[in-house]
Amino acid sequence: MEKIRWRYAGLLVLTLGLILVVTISGLAQEQTPTPIEGEEEEVDVTPTVPVTPTVDVTEEEVDEEEGILATTEEDRERDLELTVYNQNLGLVKEVHTFDLTEGENEIGYAGVATEIEPTSVHFVSLTDPEGTVVLEQNYAYDIASTRDLLLRYVDQEIAVRTVEGDVYTGTLLSGLDDVILASDEGFKMIKMGQVQEVSFPAPPDELVTKPTLAWLVRAAEAGEQDVRITYLTEGINWQADYIATLGADDDALSMIGWVTLNNQSGATYEDARLKLVAGDVHRVSEPTPKLEMEEQRARAEEAAVQEREFFSYHLYEVERPVTVRDRQTKQIEFVTAPDVTVDRVFVYEPSPTVRVPADEAVTDRTYGLDLDRKVRVMLEFVNEEKDGLGMPLPKGKVRVYKEDVGGGAEFVGEDAVDHTPEGEELSLHLGNAFDIVGERTQLAFEQVGERVIEESYRIALRNQQDEEITVRVIEHLFRAQDAEVLSSSEDYEMIDANTLQYELDVPVEAETAVTYTVRYEW
Repeated sequence: MEKIRWRYAGLLVLTLGLILVVTISGLAQEQTPTPIEGEEEEVDVTPTVPVTPTVDVTEEEVDEEEGILATTEEDRERDLELTVYNQNLGLVKEVHTFDLTEGENEIGYAGVATEIEPTSVHFVSLTDPEGTVVLEQNYAYDIASTRDLLLRYVDQEIAVRTVEGDVYTGTLLSGLDDVILASDEGFKMIKMGQVQEVSFPAPPDELVTKPTLAWLVRAAEAGEQDVRITYLTEGINWQADYIATLGADDDALSMIGWVTLNNQSGATYEDARLKLVAGDVHRVSEPTPKLEMEEQRARAEEAAVQEREFFSYHLYEVERPVTVRDRQTKQIEFVTAPDVTVDRVFVYEPSPTVRVPADEAVTDRTYGLDLDRKVRVMLEFVNEEKDGLGMPLPKGKVRVYKEDVGGGAEFVGEDAVDHTPEGEELSLHLGNAFDIVGERTQLAFEQVGERVIEESYRIALRNQQDEEITVRVIEHLFRAQDAEVLSSSEDYEMIDANTLQYELDVPVEAETAVTYTVRYEW
């Protein structure tokens, strides 16, 4: 294969030459290093003196090496697109420019995400897609740690300086747990904890200190080509975070929604076109990315974040370039709803929520009697435009504050919401009521037949607040699937075949109770 010079390999290898000096314990002090000639030389060493590699690599020598044709930083910043899914997954699309020769070329670049999924990488030439063929695709990432470097120098001569200042040279036989050297004088085993410095003779072959993608490409014609590279990476995620402030009368709130982006992928994305996908994308162990995302309608210039339907999901696109740095959490506002109509609701749901198979039943009389269920405080509202919303809301956490008499706001609770399309209801559990007490008592239990049970309950609610309230009581008919309510002291609504619901008014400092009897057959 034709030799191809490195564009920027010189700088890379010079850097590698510097990192080959490994100090196992302690930080290096800036002193002039003493060359190691042998054990008998008197060495004046402190525990932090670095040892210089015995072979220097110059940029001129590197230019004569056969290497990979790399892209520049300027090339990397062109046309960068980042799509983030709320499943700890990101899709990166970059356009790079390579100056290819006719025939086979080795090309690539370093600096991709450390959490990349190598099997998801896709390479396509935008300049000559028919005439440019990928023959091989490679991914390399070696961490230049002490252990990894020692493994690379097995069967080669190295020098080891101990914390006591003794210097040993010899052929490295092992560096896994202890350092074992072989020399004319025999074998020497040095405990890893006693090693102060290790000197290596020359840079190891093919040492890669950054995640690197490389390809063997056959080009039909020589010249510059624009290439789109696409890959999936883990370690990057987003969610929605909502801040809601409840009004004084508890009947309206204002809400701001933030996109919270957390990048732990091991790469920084400068001035990227950022898209966020809300929805549960099915994945398998070796996912195949959807490489090209076709836009279905024009972007709105006035919106900071534009939402649109995409496949069976919703896609949010930020209308300006965004830099997402590695190890950074970034927030971008995407929802503003200043006046949303809400209802405060009290919910008492004391019965078990189990569901048994059709031919079975829970026959234990005491099952579920010891449940200590509190009366929940809920906020309910509908995601409709007439109620102040009317937009697809991605899943996330809603933190609710309430205005206080002094003009400030106090935190009153939070809850998580799932992806909520327009027109659907939302319900937030903020906490448990302090001055409302519920009590559920079993009045009767009788097995009237081999596969028939009749059971009665009394549910009481006491209100110690200074205003009349309505409590929603939810009872699950849990003992068997075939359940029939024989009698009830209050009207109820069947939510489904095994769930009934009461709306009970409870006066100030008073008690309201309801009784019912149910028959189970299985």
